[in-house]
Amino acid sequence: MYSLEVSSGSCRVKSPRPASEMKSNALLLFASVTVVLVVFFYETQQHEARPNDTSSIVQVYEKSQDEWPAPHLSDGVSHRPLAPLPDASYPEDNPYSEEKEQLGKRLFFDPRLSASGTLACASCHDPDLGWTDGRRRSIGHAEQRGKRNSMTILNVAFYDHLFWNGRAESLEAQSLSAIQSPSEMSMSLDSLEERIANTGEYRRLFKQSFGDRHVTAQRIAKAIATFERRVVSRNSDFDRFLRGDRDAMTERQIRGLHLFRTKARCMNCHNGALLSDNQFHNLGQSHLGRPSQDLGRFLVTGDTADVGKFRTPSLRDVARTEPYLHHGLIPDLREVINMYNQGMPQIIPRKKNDNPLLPEKSHLLKPLGLTEKEKGALLDFLEALSTRPSQLSVPDLPDRQEPKQ
Repeated sequence: MYSLEVSSGSCRVKSPRPASEMKSNALLLFASVTVVLVVFFYETQQHEARPNDTSSIVQVYEKSQDEWPAPHLSDGVSHRPLAPLPDASYPEDNPYSEEKEQLGKRLFFDPRLSASGTLACASCHDPDLGWTDGRRRSIGHAEQRGKRNSMTILNVAFYDHLFWNGRAESLEAQSLSAIQSPSEMSMSLDSLEERIANTGEYRRLFKQSFGDRHVTAQRIAKAIATFERRVVSRNSDFDRFLRGDRDAMTERQIRGLHLFRTKARCMNCHNGALLSDNQFHNLGQSHLGRPSQDLGRFLVTGDTADVGKFRTPSLRDVARTEPYLHHGLIPDLREVINMYNQGMPQIIPRKKNDNPLLPEKSHLLKPLGLTEKEKGALLDFLEALSTRPSQLSVPDLPDRQEPKQ
């Protein structure tokens, strides 16, 4: 078959393509279509085999946790199963008593524990604000602004180390550290003991709690720690789900749970009943060389391997404890998810080769490729981990100042 080609005012007759060439093109087209169809049917079968649609995911997570899909973990990472919180335990040298808890509660809310008489433990750990202060950085003695975001004291009974950099290894030590810190409550222990001992009602409360009226800084710390060990998250929708109430979470939240355990890789650091591995990690947020620089756990250990590492916070009640990260620069939980989805990008100093403290970001972080729909489901699951704040009445504080007897 011939064809006529017209161009630039001229025309010419084109010879037909050889039959062999036409046959070759037809075979190539057939092969291409075949490959496309094979890939399509393979992907369809793979999709059906994986719990990617909401209905199949819900069915999978209706089973016991032992039958859930394996979590996506990095090499060398071990994890604990997700679980409701157990009862808090108390150290042998500071056993629980109701009298001691009530004494600790009063001390926790009493501004007389600070040098200025204006700051209490509750100033940075407000029960109405998720037991934090809602500020990017806390304000301490003489209006000093701290370097870090105030961590919630929810569930502190279950941590091995306290503060973002883990500088305290017990609640008793944590209490005295904050009281003495020049940038926090700035109170000497001698002045603390004298001020509390000069309050007759406190001396009576100490006798009820410890057997005599003797006021010491160590007893003050033990009482506050006893109260703080009772500050525990309420049962969340996720807790009820774990206990067998499969209607406690929505299908979208269950989809978020699946992403939390798999594609989003959250289980690398957030596992167990506390939803924290109790470890320290570098998220690339040390801001080395910038005004907001914070070297994290290195300031405690002196080990350069700890530069930029901070304690993994619990995700319980995470939707109520904004702002986020140690610097408090992230006000919105969705933005935190976006940062993790990007692999936690970090700003590296220009002269990085000259700085021996250049931190190495955790190998656990990598871009996740979450879609907007997946990020929304993950956010909904984090809401299922959070509860409405429990109502807590501020105690009446002793107001009678009397000479020490």
